[in-house]
Amino acid sequence: MRITDRTAGPAQRTARCSLLPGDIAGSARKLVTAALVFAAAASLADCAQSSAVRQARLSAPTRPAAVEFRPQIQRAEKAPESMVRVRHAELSPPPVRAASSGLASYYSEGQKTASGERFNPSELTAAHRSLPFGTRLQVTNVKTGRSVVVRVNDRGPFVEGRVVDVSYSAAQALGMVNTGVAPVKVNVVR
Repeated sequence: MRITDRTAGPAQRTARCSLLPGDIAGSARKLVTAALVFAAAASLADCAQSSAVRQARLSAPTRPAAVEFRPQIQRAEKAPESMVRVRHAELSPPPVRAASSGLASYYSEGQKTASGERFNPSELTAAHRSLPFGTRLQVTNVKTGRSVVVRVNDRGPFVEGRVVDVSYSAAQALGMVNTGVAPVKVNVVR
């Protein structure tokens, strides 16, 4: 970089024009060189460390880890010595949901259900607004006392006062094909 004094005349301009002092240019060059050397050293150190870690992962452990499932066992207080109770979260029964009641309707046409499976009117299936797909429901016709267990695979009904839509075969089992709707009580089986 050249520094030029524009206030001086042409003869003085050439005399006063000069390059940056050698000390500043040399310092800048040394600083850039040091930064490059540091970056290269850091890169090499990182490569060496990652290969050591990779080798440690690939080598077999010296002693196999003993992984074993042992449920918490508790002796029953009033039971004979041979009986034991196992306490485990997976073995506890699912929470019981309260029964609901209202009107049920049926549907016999449709291509695809909300769960993605193809609708089959001959299967014992149902549509419910909020229960998870796959939930089993016992639907009981209050007037006739007939009941059927259906599987939730669709969403609905979207009519005020109705609690469940059942498939055509479930409607036949409940005895509600002629009326179209029936008062029912719905219990969650599982």
